[in-house]
Amino acid sequence: MFLASGTGAAAFVAGRKVGNAVTRNRARRILRAAWLEVAPGIGNGHDAVLVAREAIRGAKTQDLVAEMTQLLRGEITHP
Repeated sequence: MFLASGTGAAAFVAGRKVGNAVTRNRARRILRAAWLEVAPGIGNGHDAVLVAREAIRGAKTQDLVAEMTQLLRGEITHP
């Protein structure tokens, strides 16, 4: 997830490593659904790019909501 100051727009990206077209579309759909639950908590003025990785296979929206919430709070750090 990438955040920057902006207009409140969001983009959802899933590359070919995620899987075939059906899998990539599902990944974008669940990213979008999770973002719609989390976005009101951060307010307007931020643009976001959410990138699906291979690990998203089999994930549910609620799993992503929990992880996004932790990321936005700064509880998860990635190298």
